[in-house]
Amino acid sequence: MAFSTLNESKLHNSLKILYQELYEGKTEVEQDGHIYDIITKNGNIIEIQTKNLAKLLPKILDTIDKGHNVKLIHPLPLVTRIELQDEEGKIISKRKSPKKGNIYDIFRELTGIYPLITNPHFSLEIVEIEMTEERVRTKEPVQSKNGRRRFRRNWLKTGKRLDTIINTRRFSKAEDYLALMPPLPDTFCAKDLRNAISKQKELPTRAADNAHLIIWVLSHAGLIDETEKKGRTKYYKTVG
Repeated sequence: MAFSTLNESKLHNSLKILYQELYEGKTEVEQDGHIYDIITKNGNIIEIQTKNLAKLLPKILDTIDKGHNVKLIHPLPLVTRIELQDEEGKIISKRKSPKKGNIYDIFRELTGIYPLITNPHFSLEIVEIEMTEERVRTKEPVQSKNGRRRFRRNWLKTGKRLDTIINTRRFSKAEDYLALMPPLPDTFCAKDLRNAISKQKELPTRAADNAHLIIWVLSHAGLIDETEKKGRTKYYKTVG
């Protein structure tokens, strides 16, 4: 099946086609001053964003203010394969990236949309996937398109491709986000959270590095409260 790549990645288009069929919706619909990825047959809005969720915050808030429910679809790569091609499109190599994703990675993106996560008209659907990152070999070392490389390399990213959907996780209320928290004391600090995540052997070691981000998001969203401070260490408890 061929997918359009105009202003959208193959990954984005694959998910758009999937959810359009699932919800019997229409794609690329202009309404209320916005162009939406999908409007379902029930009139609800579905937006698909592969990164930088914060960019959609104003659009989603305005859409909710205009009386619509919004579902945001965000793919989370748990496994990434890297496919390198030459400039003529011939595959040079394929390999699996050593970096493994985990559900706690979403909190980096949630820092940009935390005002939404307790809104009853908003839901987040995380699609855990295996994907292929497409790269093309360059003749000379080059800077990345976003200019963030510390050192020039002799390849450029050209796209992302959906391989397999492993699982989906839906978040529509506070309890859904809090359910991601491992068992903790009644009051806890970032170190407690980090240690608790580290004990989940099915997760990659670096998953625990998200502890401070998790606390930041949940506290700013009003799902946990600071109870006390001992020295420089803050302690929290779940609200309610």
